[in-house]
Amino acid sequence: MTRVHKSISYRNSLNHSMITSIKYIDNLANLRPNYSFTKYTGRDFYSEAIKKIREPEVLIYSSLLHSGLNNNNNHSKETTEKAGAMESSEEALRTFVQVVSEKYNPENFPYCRGNGMGVVVLSSPQGSPIKDRLNLPSVLVLDGCGISKAGDEAEVATFCAHVVELDLSHNQLQDWGEICTIVSNIPNLDFLNLSMNPLSGIELEPGLAEVFFRVRRLVLINTRVTWDTVHTLTRQTPELEELFLCLNEYDQVAESPVPCPSLRLLQITDNQLQEWDEVRKFGPMYPGLQNLVLSNNKLGSVEEDTPQDTLQRLFPNLRSINLNNSGLNRWEDIERLNFFPKLEEVRLMGLPLLQPYTNKERRSLTVAQLPSVSVLNGSVVTEGEREDAERFFIRHYLDLPEETLPHRYHVLVSKYGRLAPLAEVDLRPRCMATLEVRWGERTETLSLRLEQTVGELKKELRALVDLPANGMRLYYIARELGSALGPEEMKYGSRALHSYMIQDGDEILVVPKTKSRTISSTSLDS
Repeated sequence: MTRVHKSISYRNSLNHSMITSIKYIDNLANLRPNYSFTKYTGRDFYSEAIKKIREPEVLIYSSLLHSGLNNNNNHSKETTEKAGAMESSEEALRTFVQVVSEKYNPENFPYCRGNGMGVVVLSSPQGSPIKDRLNLPSVLVLDGCGISKAGDEAEVATFCAHVVELDLSHNQLQDWGEICTIVSNIPNLDFLNLSMNPLSGIELEPGLAEVFFRVRRLVLINTRVTWDTVHTLTRQTPELEELFLCLNEYDQVAESPVPCPSLRLLQITDNQLQEWDEVRKFGPMYPGLQNLVLSNNKLGSVEEDTPQDTLQRLFPNLRSINLNNSGLNRWEDIERLNFFPKLEEVRLMGLPLLQPYTNKERRSLTVAQLPSVSVLNGSVVTEGEREDAERFFIRHYLDLPEETLPHRYHVLVSKYGRLAPLAEVDLRPRCMATLEVRWGERTETLSLRLEQTVGELKKELRALVDLPANGMRLYYIARELGSALGPEEMKYGSRALHSYMIQDGDEILVVPKTKSRTISSTSLDS
């Protein structure tokens, strides 16, 4: 069967009142998309039909129907251009319901996978066909689908009665009314991601925000939402625990008169906050805050007139703070972190303050400054590491004037005492040594590489002693212990010279191989 006949057969099989509107395929370009087809077929029938208009065989079929075997090329070109324009418009303006129906159609997911839930959508009025069964998961990911509107509320409610997590990032939602229509029909919604939607300058009416009351995790990354909208949301979400406000170009924080005590995690990375006066506003706004992520904000300091009393009052429950890639450049700022009464975990990578130090020095100095922190930069601080770090801290400041010593130094000195500098001991094997090589009545002073093996040394000595490598025996004589221990035969060709603990001034005796391996003390002393 040809593609044209298949197309005709497919269209004839659709038992729907709108089928009469598709009598001529050319006329599809003038139709508005009818979602009944999408609901029925599980995909955008209109877009598929428009695409088929561009296929040569269907173009011929279209022209035959329209002009009675008169091949009008100009009309076909005009029809194709209209179809392309309508297709672009259709792709740019898509509804939530439409995307769900397309993505989770049984033709795309013939078997229910994982913990998803099958949803049977009942037939629409006025003779609309019964939809097939859609396999919808409880975690609905619809990112980058071009969604700009909600669609039919009843359809949203039918599709999403069991949905608990919804990802709508990278779409075209720019109307809080449409977003609220979606959210209001998802009764069990726990997680909502609206990142990368163009919501800049669009305010949320307090009356609409009530539909967010069940949301516990809200992601608004790179949406440019205003602080007024943020406060409207937090006032209407009594169970909100996690809030993500990254990449929103905030350089100031607008205070809210109504706190959000349920919030536990605030991630506000990659903004433009530079003053601690802005950060401290989060304390009264989110009194239950446990995790504060401020990385990539170029924060200049942790400045408080009375840091101990103020930080204890502002952040009584803070357990973790991330200051990676901030602008902190004084040890006093690090020391002030001790005034957060419950702080356990800190991330301090990429600070200007720490750039002059090695990785080991950075970690040791930071651990010593933060006695209550048990996790630094994602790694657990053991008791042994803490003691080594605190001792290193004391020795690091030993030679500095008394007036420049940090407060933490005096605390640690009272704990460990004034420690002496550590002796520098190089345990690496020596690379070179100067030895006397003796054979027969002759002696030669040589500088030898100690990383070479006995076999390699024999090859090096062949020309000097005029013996083949396999025709000589080597004996090592330590200058200081030789008389007590006697010579040690260097038997193993693969053994490195440094393993003999060779020192400058020691000797190597070269003896030709003979049948007897016994070497008299007389020959060794000569």
